[in-house]
Amino acid sequence: MSQIQLDQDIRSLSDFRANAASYIKRVKSKRRPLVLTQHGKSSAVLIDVEDYQKLLDKIQLLEELSTARKELDNGEGITHAEFINELRAEYSS
Repeated sequence: MSQIQLDQDIRSLSDFRANAASYIKRVKSKRRPLVLTQHGKSSAVLIDVEDYQKLLDKIQLLEELSTARKELDNGEGITHAEFINELRAEYSS
């Protein structure tokens, strides 16, 4: 996803409704989000489905890393060497 360009990527909701198909096409082709405003204030963001999925995947990974860090800080978990040994034991046949 490309970075938003404030001079091009902010539109009113009424403008979006009148030109929805072209704005959706633009979001997909330029890979930049579109900020929609309502009564002069930001209201919603339109992003490409693939970019949205990537964001969700990143959030999930960061949450998993945060959980793992907390577990390690609490003395839970195993060392890298123990993990590798467990993998070898499980998958070597």
